[in-house]
Amino acid sequence: MKTPVLKPLAVALIAVLAAPAFAAAASQLPAPEKIVLKNGLTVYYLRNSDLPVVSFRMFVRGAGTAFAPAGEEGVAGLTAALMTKGTAKMDAEAIAEALDFMGASFSVSAADEYAQVSGDSLTQHFPRLMEIAAGCLTGPSFKDEEFAKERARQVDSLKSLKDNPGAAVRSYFRKAYFDGHPLGRVASEPSLAKITLQAVREFYARRFRPDRAIAAVVGDIERERLVELLEATLGPWANPAGAAASEAIPPLPRPKGKTLVLIDKPDATQAYFVMGAPGYAMGDKVTPQATVMNTLWGGRFTSWLNTELRIKRGLTYGASSLFWTWAPGGVFQASSYTKNDKIVEALDLTFGLLAKGGREGFSAEEVESGRNYIQGQFPPTLETNASKAGAYVRLAFYRVGFDYYDKYLAAIAKVSPAEVKAAAAALLPQNDYVLVVVGRAADVLPQLKKYGTWQEKKITDAGF
Repeated sequence: MKTPVLKPLAVALIAVLAAPAFAAAASQLPAPEKIVLKNGLTVYYLRNSDLPVVSFRMFVRGAGTAFAPAGEEGVAGLTAALMTKGTAKMDAEAIAEALDFMGASFSVSAADEYAQVSGDSLTQHFPRLMEIAAGCLTGPSFKDEEFAKERARQVDSLKSLKDNPGAAVRSYFRKAYFDGHPLGRVASEPSLAKITLQAVREFYARRFRPDRAIAAVVGDIERERLVELLEATLGPWANPAGAAASEAIPPLPRPKGKTLVLIDKPDATQAYFVMGAPGYAMGDKVTPQATVMNTLWGGRFTSWLNTELRIKRGLTYGASSLFWTWAPGGVFQASSYTKNDKIVEALDLTFGLLAKGGREGFSAEEVESGRNYIQGQFPPTLETNASKAGAYVRLAFYRVGFDYYDKYLAAIAKVSPAEVKAAAAALLPQNDYVLVVVGRAADVLPQLKKYGTWQEKKITDAGF
């Protein structure tokens, strides 16, 4: 009888021991070799034989949540989840047991613009991992019982989400900001209830095809062996007849004036807020300046926002900001939470810091600190096989070149205070924004009326 590989040991090898790989060039991403299969699947390959581990990543363009048909919000996530719940040769339990035996991991999930596939294993098990991956990608069984279980699980997850206002506020913000736009197609209990198994099968048939897939393999495997393995596993993946479905996403909405939304959660003792405004697209030339600006304004523990709300005032345990980026555009987002009776104080401080950033900018010492922080934090993000494979597919998807991060860090080092101030003036919202608050309406609405007229919803209402 075979002794199963201990999963904790394999995870330790992959996650801990793999970290020193390429340490000498941690701030760079080595150029990979490009392999194109006959079916159009593009694979980027980099060998690293320091440790016996291999990572596999894939994006499937046009198979993300933004491409769910109107009224079927959630179908992309359901499809992705069900792709690992059974194939022609293995049921869900057999797949899980095989992965566990190898100490390997494999998953399929839906991001906004693409479906993403992840796999990691020891080198000796990588051929078997790719066999399982190929079965899930090319021939998912989509069984009735697995569909029913997964849909029920996701519905329960959404119900639980509304019990967590810190998480729920982000879904409400997404819906409020992108309402009517594909990026606003947020799964809800009503939309999931309408999705049929046939809809899942149709989404898979239209959206999952090798000529729309970008993959990367990084680790301890020779090129010749990898090509042989890819041809044997993913090579038979055939493109469906007919033209591929569109993968274009329209320009992002740009708020005009203030959109204010209040979600009443009667049992809430704290109020959570998310505010957002137009940002920039992935790869935009403003990225280095905007990154330094955001780091200083709300992107690190010692940022203006967290210092004012948490460290000085004790209003919250956390306040932060970030930029979300997609191919057609992006969003600046700031968020925090506080006691219901302190929400106006927290918002007033936030608005004051937004105005200050655009008006005054940041000192030379602050900008130097921000540059140093980014340059120190970034290199470890590309140390592992998995992070490199993920970077290859991301950069290939956005068509920005594999030297993107080298150029990015070089630009960060040269960002000036004047450029940071210009980025703040352009990107920190003053008058045009979307603001969503989740809290006890009886307590917070009388305070919030000073900002304008609020659209009111109840957290118990269906959907977001």
